[in-house]
Amino acid sequence: MHPNARWAFARYRAVAHRLPQPQDWPKRTYRVLDLQYVLKRYDGFILDAFGILNVGEGVLPQAVERVAQMRALGKKVVVLTNGAASPRAEALAKYRKWGFDFTEAEVIASRDLAGAALKGRGGVWAAIAPDGAGFEDLPGDVRPLDERLLAEADGFLFLGSQGWDDDRQAALVAALQARPRPVICANPDMVAPREEGFTWEPGHYAHALPVPVEFHGKPYPGAFEVALRALELRPARVAMVGDTLHTDVLGGRMAGCGTVLVTGHGFFKGVDPDPFIEATGILPDYIADET
Repeated sequence: MHPNARWAFARYRAVAHRLPQPQDWPKRTYRVLDLQYVLKRYDGFILDAFGILNVGEGVLPQAVERVAQMRALGKKVVVLTNGAASPRAEALAKYRKWGFDFTEAEVIASRDLAGAALKGRGGVWAAIAPDGAGFEDLPGDVRPLDERLLAEADGFLFLGSQGWDDDRQAALVAALQARPRPVICANPDMVAPREEGFTWEPGHYAHALPVPVEFHGKPYPGAFEVALRALELRPARVAMVGDTLHTDVLGGRMAGCGTVLVTGHGFFKGVDPDPFIEATGILPDYIADET
């Protein structure tokens, strides 16, 4: 069964105490039709991928036009994605196939952030990832998780939840209860919007493990530090554009950036965001209907 927005929201609420906690919020939220109405307000933009540039494997045509418009206005742009199942080079190739002109330096993937955290740790790391996935871009000894590694691995690296299910989750929980080991989650997302609806993502499973988990990606500060370094702009001159409250808006606000919640695609497609905003107190600077 695919989760819906309310299920996903409930999961985020359950782990809210583990997420960054900004000290202040904007006094009000402005509603706009699309991103072109905020382009003059900021010098740089951090763009989420799922729900902003694409939905599943389908590109949003207006997103290609909007990025071109940002370029024409001299705005700086980076993509900050929690998608970690495949190497960043594959994501970059996909974006270019869709018509985006992002450079390698303009795509920041949480997979790379997790890889940086692996450096120097040693041991064998069992990766939870799609069947056939490669790990050549990651440092150290990373191997696909199998039954033997459940017991013998020195740590676990959660990259993607394709093919992951309750039975496999139960086996991992049991293995960690029998022998606690470190876990790195390279995708803190609870869900991802796809053509057929939401899918449960690594964050959903990682937060349910019986050991402390090290998260890399939005909303955690390290991801935004890397994005802001790439933009070479003060946070107040940058807007984080995303489709979720608990990753994009929360993380962007924690980093000192402006925030834009896009509701026409992704998490809030067909769902009124106002009750969710009121329940959490997570206020974006802007709500846009479209990218």
